[in-house]
Amino acid sequence: MNSPIDTKKDYQEYVNQKSPNSPIWKNCLNAFWVGGLICSIGQIIFSFCMYRGLDETASSTVVSILLIALSAFLTGLNIFNKIGKIAGAGSLIPITGFANSIVAPAMEYKSEGYVMGVGAKMFTVAGPVLVYGISTAIVVGLVYLIFNTQAVLV
Repeated sequence: MNSPIDTKKDYQEYVNQKSPNSPIWKNCLNAFWVGGLICSIGQIIFSFCMYRGLDETASSTVVSILLIALSAFLTGLNIFNKIGKIAGAGSLIPITGFANSIVAPAMEYKSEGYVMGVGAKMFTVAGPVLVYGISTAIVVGLVYLIFNTQAVLV
């Protein structure tokens, strides 16, 4: 009869045989160039907006809106998911990944109706991010308010 150590060893050998090796360098390279391409597209849009006379804040807003719209549109066409399979984390640059995390569940549950499907499931992935992000912002704001009462009183 096998001892527990032999069983664990045998199991680990079995797992190693069945688990494919991850091409980590290839994955890192793909994440790097796709993420860089998305950032470069954002920089091109930003530079174009600045060239057309918008200030820095307005240009940043336009970049955010266009990247969100583009990633939502590509998610709707099932192209963003294919990019994600190639790029991995490189396609999940916060703004594009956030748009994808809202649109993908909405599309998946569309058959359940617009209220109970799209509306209810839209924020299943992004909802916790929003809740903890907003909660953290409130706590940080309160801490700032408490320790900087002179700035408020002035």
